[in-house]
Amino acid sequence: MPRRKSGIVTARADKKKHARNLKVKTELKKSVKKFQALIAAKNTKEASALLAKIYSLFDKAAKKGLVHPNTANRKKSRFKKSLSKLS
Repeated sequence: MPRRKSGIVTARADKKKHARNLKVKTELKKSVKKFQALIAAKNTKEASALLAKIYSLFDKAAKKGLVHPNTANRKKSRFKKSLSKLS
């Protein structure tokens, strides 16, 4: 446990940031799994609608530093590629 006041404040802020980051990451992972399930079921219409949401989530996560920007771009590219294979 921190002893100084600044350490206590930092620990509190870190706890809030951790909770926020965890929420963003879990939402991102759920969306990706749902997208992959739609691709497996060959449901292109719903998958393409979900792809726009996934793009937004990855961009926001990359902007906040939760995911490296190159990783976000690579994954977005692969999702688009997998969707275009079905069409």
